[in-house]
Amino acid sequence: MWRRLRTNRAFQVAAGTSFAQYFRLVAHTTRFTVEPANIFETIDARMPVILTFWHGQHFLTPFAMQPHHQAKVLISRHADAEINAIAAEKLGVGTIRGSGATSPRDFHRKGSVSATFELLDTLASGINVAMTADVPKIARKVGLGVVTVARYSGRPIIPVAMATRNRITLKSWDRASLNLPFGRGAAVVGDPIYVDRDVDEAGLKAARDQVQHALEAITARAEAIAHGAPSNGLITRRTKAG
Repeated sequence: MWRRLRTNRAFQVAAGTSFAQYFRLVAHTTRFTVEPANIFETIDARMPVILTFWHGQHFLTPFAMQPHHQAKVLISRHADAEINAIAAEKLGVGTIRGSGATSPRDFHRKGSVSATFELLDTLASGINVAMTADVPKIARKVGLGVVTVARYSGRPIIPVAMATRNRITLKSWDRASLNLPFGRGAAVVGDPIYVDRDVDEAGLKAARDQVQHALEAITARAEAIAHGAPSNGLITRRTKAG
């Protein structure tokens, strides 16, 4: 029954719309601290950029953008991801369908090659892109996808972590957070990471490790701020998707 329901277009649209409305409520009732305070100026000076974050922290990322920020997010072709795609579009974020692959035979089935070209074309047109950093089905381990896009686009990776004090941690592979309204939250952004086009395999892996360390550090920082740690960041409820 669930298999039939999740592929029903009317159900997908209703669920995606409901998710968008719910996370809009969460964003508007959460007192967010954005750190560092000058991060929007930093991003604006480098656009278009590649925003990256852990899978499972992605529900509130549309609200980390400013009204003038255009972006497209990479979302899997899987039927379950259709609801996420609809929710993203309801929140004003474009979508690119496809995902990373853990083996060469998955590249065509998952749309990895076509999605990579669309990400590069999107950046070339001046629009930001957003993508999860994790290896598919392996939580909190950065894959080569995001650094490969940075390498061939020449655009910087901007690591982002978001956390709310009020949340439910789901028992899913990605440790996804169901953020709850009426509390404290934090969005912490790391320093831009560039990947040279002529980098060798070892250099590409080093860039991946740099993204790994950055995401681990800013995730810990976002959690600390959300739970009351002092910060000199910008306190705001203003959101792009508002």
